[in-house]
Amino acid sequence: MRRRRYQKGSLKKRCGKWIGQWREEGVRRNQVLGSVSLMTKSQARAELDKLLASVNAQYGQTPALITFGQFVKELYYPLLKRKWKRSTATNNVSRIDTHLVAEFGERLIAGLKRDELQDLLDRKAGDGLSFSMVNHLRWDLRQIFELAVNEGRMTRNPATMLFTPKNAGRGERRFMSIEEVRRCLSVLGTRERLIVKLALLAGMRPGEIFALKWGRLVLQYADIRQRIYKGDLDSPKTVASTRKAALSEGLLRDIEAWRSTSFAGGEDAWVFPSERLTTPLSKDNCFRRQIAPRLKDVGLSWVNFQVMRRTRCSLMNALGIDGKLVADQLGHTLDVNLNVYTQASVERRKEALDRLEGVLQVM
Repeated sequence: MRRRRYQKGSLKKRCGKWIGQWREEGVRRNQVLGSVSLMTKSQARAELDKLLASVNAQYGQTPALITFGQFVKELYYPLLKRKWKRSTATNNVSRIDTHLVAEFGERLIAGLKRDELQDLLDRKAGDGLSFSMVNHLRWDLRQIFELAVNEGRMTRNPATMLFTPKNAGRGERRFMSIEEVRRCLSVLGTRERLIVKLALLAGMRPGEIFALKWGRLVLQYADIRQRIYKGDLDSPKTVASTRKAALSEGLLRDIEAWRSTSFAGGEDAWVFPSERLTTPLSKDNCFRRQIAPRLKDVGLSWVNFQVMRRTRCSLMNALGIDGKLVADQLGHTLDVNLNVYTQASVERRKEALDRLEGVLQVM
């Protein structure tokens, strides 16, 4: 007996109406789903999915009926939250709910097609979302539908071949020159200069810097065992992030100078405490009130902690420092160090071309 295929049907716009089309017992069927002026394409597709659910059910071809929103909230989130860090879960849930569940929440997950998923990514890129954000959405869709297939909710993953549109905005990955670093440090007070130097020289993330306690500053390194993110004290971002970050001689002197002028307290006291002393200083408040205004005064308003981290990688690369040493100090992989954070200056690239040209002339 010939196996009947699961039908998704097609959607047409005709005479101001949404028309659903499918085949039943070899006969083409059509039904008006609603007015184009009163119903979006996504809403019309949801209505067609519901209609076809009963048609497919007659032949045992419908996976268990569940909407995209139900699947995400009842199956995807509970599973993935078991491995996501709290900060990661907060960001991922917000992104998926805002951009995916809001769009496809009422649709049956088994009725979603590759073209409409790609249309969504194209539209998000056209609306001005960054390349990184759209790329995250693409990955979210692939992972959600991969789980749906694994759970038997659908037969194929429609998100496998999705791509991030070329027109998604890519921000310029700027980094500071040596002269700009000097200018940056010259306008900051003792506390803020130490904070920036821990980012620029020691390669520490802001959450790691503001979570530092005096007992974790050991001899010539900072023993990084925790970070603070949006007020929550947590473990470092990744396994590699739990590390001993080396401190230069100059940094050690700056730390001692800060210890002597601040209320240091015991080993369990915060290196950068708030006014109450019992909680760490807020990264956002410190940067917005104390660091950013001074950087703006010297033409460095574009600098943030991400730029500082990128600057460190790029300058270390320019000095010919082994990439593995740089990556280990920052607490990430060599691939991330080279492909995400390290940027080669025009001068260094020209120097490389000049060397190549010289070799070719000799040949």
